[in-house]
Amino acid sequence: MSTFRLPDLGEGLQEAEIVAWHVAPGDHVVADQPLVAVETEKAVVEIPAPHAGRIAHLRAALHDRVKVGAPLVDYEEGAHADAGAIVGELGGDPGPAALPAAAPSEQRRAAAAPRGAAKAAPAIRALAQRRGIDIATVTPTGPGGSVTRADVEAARASAGQAQPEPVRGVRRAMAEAMARAGAAVVPATVSDDADIETWPAAPDVTARLVRAVAAGCAAAPALNAWFDGAAMTRRLHDRVDLGIAVDTPDGLIVPVLRDAGGLDAPGLRAALDAVKAATRGRSVPLADLRGATITLSNFGMLAGRYAQLAIVPPQVAILGAGRIRPTVVSAAGGTAVHRMLPLSLTFDHRAVTGGEAARFLAAVIADAERAT
Repeated sequence: MSTFRLPDLGEGLQEAEIVAWHVAPGDHVVADQPLVAVETEKAVVEIPAPHAGRIAHLRAALHDRVKVGAPLVDYEEGAHADAGAIVGELGGDPGPAALPAAAPSEQRRAAAAPRGAAKAAPAIRALAQRRGIDIATVTPTGPGGSVTRADVEAARASAGQAQPEPVRGVRRAMAEAMARAGAAVVPATVSDDADIETWPAAPDVTARLVRAVAAGCAAAPALNAWFDGAAMTRRLHDRVDLGIAVDTPDGLIVPVLRDAGGLDAPGLRAALDAVKAATRGRSVPLADLRGATITLSNFGMLAGRYAQLAIVPPQVAILGAGRIRPTVVSAAGGTAVHRMLPLSLTFDHRAVTGGEAARFLAAVIADAERAT
């Protein structure tokens, strides 16, 4: 009997959560067939079968957190290895932790669910399992009779579930990151408004904000930095790798827009569209969830005017944009109604001075108030 273990998924990750099994004990698989879906921080990763053979045991249950190198499945004797497809370690360690082939019917149904008649992407199946919804009972409304995220959420709402549920996946990663930030950062916030009356009627708000953040970083480089409080070191960045805070039903996801200040208008819009699509599809590569040098949160798309936002170390700043609203202002010796954009800059006061924060915000406002 051979054992397939959780492979190294890169980016220094040490563990992953099982969110969907695509096989059950007794199944015959072929090389590269989807074996299991795991969630690492904020990305769902499909792990393929290393070679053809028959599955003897599943070594981890749904929602287990599995360490890199820990057993995933056991193959029956006689499987022919396909070295070109192996992505994890194969060894002879069946061990006492193996799940019996004659598992309880509920567990076997959960393991085999992805092979059912319902049409759904792996990420949607994983969502249904996290929500405790049998995807076979969900009414599909997507193309070709496929189940969508909205279908799963509607099924959950109609079920009227009110029981406490474990915090997993994206929400768990968010909770852990916020706990670390709350224990480490010394936050301070400065707020002001940008007069954007010269903007077109239907502006590309996010693109304008990205450009303004880059202008702020050029004026006050101390905010485009990483700070290590334990070592008392600071690293200033020449390039703006901007984290874009995106609200999703699963929790907050912050993909990184690389070299945001070096993109022209068409390139910036294309990059933002790609980031948005990947975030919605939960297909953002792990590498694109790490390494942000500063973060932007356009929370005003939903509600709110000003905010003290959370900084995720080692970053030292986050800019928040509130809801645009008409405001009476002084103009030409009288008054006028202009569109105003509320801005809130939260910074880590251990690494950034008040003057640096004010210069950054002033540069952001000056860029935002440009007509083009």
